[in-house]
Amino acid sequence: MIFYSLNELMKMWGTRLGLLLMGCLCFQASAKDLSIDVFAIPSQPVKELVAHTSQALKSKGMTSFYEKGMPVHVTLYLTEFPEESISKIKQSVQNLVKKTKPFPLVADGITVTKGNWVFIDIQRSQALQRLADQVTMAIEPYRVMNPELPQWVKKYPGKLAAFERYGSPNVFQNFQPHLTLLAAEKSPNLPAFEQLMKKQPPKANGVVTGLGIGITDKWGQQKDVLATYMFR
Repeated sequence: MIFYSLNELMKMWGTRLGLLLMGCLCFQASAKDLSIDVFAIPSQPVKELVAHTSQALKSKGMTSFYEKGMPVHVTLYLTEFPEESISKIKQSVQNLVKKTKPFPLVADGITVTKGNWVFIDIQRSQALQRLADQVTMAIEPYRVMNPELPQWVKKYPGKLAAFERYGSPNVFQNFQPHLTLLAAEKSPNLPAFEQLMKKQPPKANGVVTGLGIGITDKWGQQKDVLATYMFR
């Protein structure tokens, strides 16, 4: 089999075809899918609760995402999007922010999952559910249509159906708002921390102050915040 360089193809087939091939190659190289999260921004009392609970984890030898410098956030809709859809996502979120006022946000209790994820629970108010639904409907059309299916989702038919339709298992009736402190924690001190939190459950009353857009890591944390928009 004989392979030709781009310069050789241009000499053989003409400059116009060679440039067309170059354009195709450049497009393929620049095409990129990103894990993007549109999230609610909590007010200071909720952020202080995360800081305080993170200190309790630190005393047990564990480091929360907050301690690692990750923004405190409540995920509303997280899935994969083509990189070129970012401008449309920003515009859609801005339009929602213009029509939304700050509303109450209550953090109450803690959850430690079987996989050793640790969440501060957020009460699912009508206002928060409505905002999550609005975000999902506004930007879902721009998502990647075949995102990779997390294996754990297969165990939950309702979440599987949501994932297949919206690219996320945690939307609409499956929305479970929370603040993530740890993911897949391996410390043997986690059970002791859980017992402490059961005796002194974390709780704070705050408000949702705005919306943010971020590119996430594999844990759903914001490694790059693209934009934040505050309610008025």
